[in-house]
Amino acid sequence: MTTQETLLDIRALRKFFPVRKGALQRIVAQVKAVDGVDLSIRAGETLALVGESGCGKTTTGRTILRLIEPTSGEILFRSRSATGDIAGNMTDVATATPAQLRLLRRDMQIIFQDPYASLNPRMTIAEIVGEPLKIQGLVPSSEREARVLELLRAVGLGADQLRRYPHEFSGGQRQRIGIARALALKPQLVVADEPVSALDVSIQAQVINLLQDLQEAFGLTYLFIAHDLSVVKHIANRVAVMYLGRIVELAPTEELFGNPKHPYTEALMSAVPVADPDFKAERILLAGDVPSPVNPPTGCHFHPRCRYAQEICKTQTPTNRATSEQHFVTCHRADELSLRGVRAS
Repeated sequence: MTTQETLLDIRALRKFFPVRKGALQRIVAQVKAVDGVDLSIRAGETLALVGESGCGKTTTGRTILRLIEPTSGEILFRSRSATGDIAGNMTDVATATPAQLRLLRRDMQIIFQDPYASLNPRMTIAEIVGEPLKIQGLVPSSEREARVLELLRAVGLGADQLRRYPHEFSGGQRQRIGIARALALKPQLVVADEPVSALDVSIQAQVINLLQDLQEAFGLTYLFIAHDLSVVKHIANRVAVMYLGRIVELAPTEELFGNPKHPYTEALMSAVPVADPDFKAERILLAGDVPSPVNPPTGCHFHPRCRYAQEICKTQTPTNRATSEQHFVTCHRADELSLRGVRAS
């Protein structure tokens, strides 16, 4: 499979959570966590999904993997063929049967945000990393430990740590264990759900470099969920900006940072630190709080907090359109606004 082929194609993905009230627990509203997301990920790339806390990033990632059931939409994944060829047919994960989903688990894995809560404290590291191999039956029990050791060495750990338990490791080491477990089945796609946000800054750099090295060594494709744009700038090929359950901008990383087209992206960029003591960036503080996903604003969801909003923004929902070959934005005023990016460091 070439790097230009689409590995994952998400179409009109929605995930609504019901709000229930009363003795009969009737549904009185819906939390629109993911509201019509369209997104494609190419094989071999790192696509970053960024936005404020509560915008629907993690829900999107987990819904793609069917860890959360989607409300509607298509999640088309290029699964392996029966011979193991990675250039297989597109399978809709959203409607996959349990048997199909079991096979898809080999190709789609996740690295969780919390490196401690995601590991079973009663299992040794050998058991944790070897569990996917045991469940899928891919490696005989006699060879499983050797495969686990191979995975641990790939993430910078050694044989002397096989019999230890999660509480005996640091946060960075625990995240390396989580990465090893995610790679056990040799997946094509890895959803990295804020994998460094719970780590110290010095350890973050080590884990990011490790993820990049593993991507090259194993031919991985990443959906990298994050809120730290400094990390995203370092690791991502393309960036999708999410606000209140919708993608508002999508572009190659360099273009997005240098030439943002959406006012929300501009506000996020203003918070990125620049390694230049003489450069004084204006911090854009968004007015008000993030609207409730139960009752989102009419028109453009961002208009109550946008300093460029006009009447059309309040009444008409903007369409997603291309401003260049690979740059897409959902904003009525994208063509007339001159927004500021991040100065190159």
